[in-house]
Amino acid sequence: MILAAGLGVRMRPLTETRPKPLVELAGKPLIDHALDRLKAAGVELVVVNVHYLPEQIEAWANAQTSLRILISDERDRLLETGGGVAKALPLLGNEPFLVLNSDSVWIEGAKPAIERMRQAWRAADMDCLLLVSSMAQTVGYAGQGDFHLDPEGRLVRRKPGQVAPFVFAGCYLAAPHLFAAAPEGPFSMNILWDRALAAGRLHGLRHDGLWLHIGTPEALALAERVFEDSQVT
Repeated sequence: MILAAGLGVRMRPLTETRPKPLVELAGKPLIDHALDRLKAAGVELVVVNVHYLPEQIEAWANAQTSLRILISDERDRLLETGGGVAKALPLLGNEPFLVLNSDSVWIEGAKPAIERMRQAWRAADMDCLLLVSSMAQTVGYAGQGDFHLDPEGRLVRRKPGQVAPFVFAGCYLAAPHLFAAAPEGPFSMNILWDRALAAGRLHGLRHDGLWLHIGTPEALALAERVFEDSQVT
């Protein structure tokens, strides 16, 4: 699933007439970068949720020919990061599935990140596996980090006032049962991640390349320079 329903407020004025997923980086929409990662991983079916300027995302989806795209419609109410996935569950099936933010852009390391996530997945121990990036390997991020990683790969939240070494990189692998007893309506994925964390079943995998945080026009410009310097296509 690619999350594409957000309002893109921090990316204004670029998002005043188009949804953030269609803002271009290195000559193509942000959502195409996410789609490219999924295609390279052999994914054949992608669910995309829509809310803000949905007709533009639907037109983009209809133009795709290399895989099947289903739309999860949130026109009536924006359901946030957790509620949007919960609504789409009937389209996602009964097996673990990937979720990417539409602006989740990274430069691969030695091995593709999604391939590494699949190899690291352990259904007996995990409800959710988050791709996380070292603060030293991020571009355009100015926060205090999100998580610590313990020796077994389990995630630990940053406490208030602390700085954590890892930040969520906008991609995760989840088991459908993570959403059992999920709240109704809009809610943040943090609610379900905290439940998994309390059970010792929220894990992280360190990305071994660069992660690009594209939250503002300034960060987008910085990402453009990184792509040019890295000769990424």
